[in-house]
Amino acid sequence: MSLSSCTRETFDDSDTRHDEMHSTIEMWLEDLIEEVDDAVSSDQFREWLDIQSEFHDYSPRNTLLIQLQCPHATRVAGYRTWQNEFDRHVSEGEKAIWIWAPIIARKCPECGNSSSYHERSDCEYDETEPDGWSKGLVGFRPAPVFDVSQTEGEPLPKLETEATGDAEELAPALLEAATSLEIEVEVVSVKEWAHGRAKGVCQYRSDANPLVEVHDRENQADLAVTLVHEYAHAMLHGGVDDETERSKRELEAEAVGYIVGRYFGLDTSGSAFYVAAWQGEDTDAILDRLQRISSTAQTIIDIIDVVIDGE
Repeated sequence: MSLSSCTRETFDDSDTRHDEMHSTIEMWLEDLIEEVDDAVSSDQFREWLDIQSEFHDYSPRNTLLIQLQCPHATRVAGYRTWQNEFDRHVSEGEKAIWIWAPIIARKCPECGNSSSYHERSDCEYDETEPDGWSKGLVGFRPAPVFDVSQTEGEPLPKLETEATGDAEELAPALLEAATSLEIEVEVVSVKEWAHGRAKGVCQYRSDANPLVEVHDRENQADLAVTLVHEYAHAMLHGGVDDETERSKRELEAEAVGYIVGRYFGLDTSGSAFYVAAWQGEDTDAILDRLQRISSTAQTIIDIIDVVIDGE
C-alpha cells in the first residue's frame, strides 16, 4: 500500500530515529498547548461555553432513558427551553423523550414529605407551619424533552474539532494495523450508531482484546484521528476506573491523535478545541505525561509505516 496522497514526516532510519521522533513529538505537544490557550480565549469557544451552560447534566438514570428512547440524542432540552433559550422549535410530529424531573417543594423536616402528603401521612410533626419549611426534593414526575435533531431554527454554535486533510489511504491502514496493536475495531454506520454524540468508543474486555467502535463519516481524516484516539485509550487505559483520571485520559488520547495525524500530514489543529472543552484540567498535564503519549504515538506510527510501505 502506498500513501502517495498524504505527506508524512520523515526521520532517518538510523539509531537516532527514536530520539528524533521523541524530540519532534515534544515540540508538537508544546504547539498543541499553545493552540489550546488560543482556543480558550477565542470568541468561538466562549460562545460555545455559554450554550453548554444552558443544558442540564442528566442523572445516569435519565441518561439511560434518553438513550433507550433516542439512541442518537446529542443535546436534549424541554419544549419551552428550545424556544426561549435557543430560538428553535420542535418539529411537527416529533415524539417526546420522557425522563424523570425532580419535584422541589417545601418539605416536612421530620418525614420529608411535601405539605399535601404530610397531611395524609402518620407524621405528627407540627412544630412549624408548612410555610416555614425549607424547600427540597420531594419526588419525581414524568417530563418530556426533545433532542436537537427533533428541532428546527437557529443553529447551535459548534467547535470545529474535526481533523482535515487527505487521508483516503490512512484510515484503511489504521484498520489493518488494529491486529498488530491487538485491538478489535468496527466502523459503524451513522444509522446504526448507538453512542450519541461520541465519535468513537473503546470497550475493555476481560476475555478479549479491547473493542474500538467508530461511526463512519465522509471526512476520512477525522475518521483516522478518531481511530488513533480510541486506539490510544485501548493501549493506555484498560483497567483504569478512577473517574478523577477521566480528563487526563482524554488529554492523553487526543494528544496521541494530534501527533499521529500531524505525522501523516493532516491538519489536527481542531484537537485544541477538544482539549479546551475538558474544563478544569491543566494542559501542562500533556507534558507531564509526555513519555506515555510519545511512546504510544511512536508505536502506532511505526506500525502504520510498515503497513503503508508494505514491509
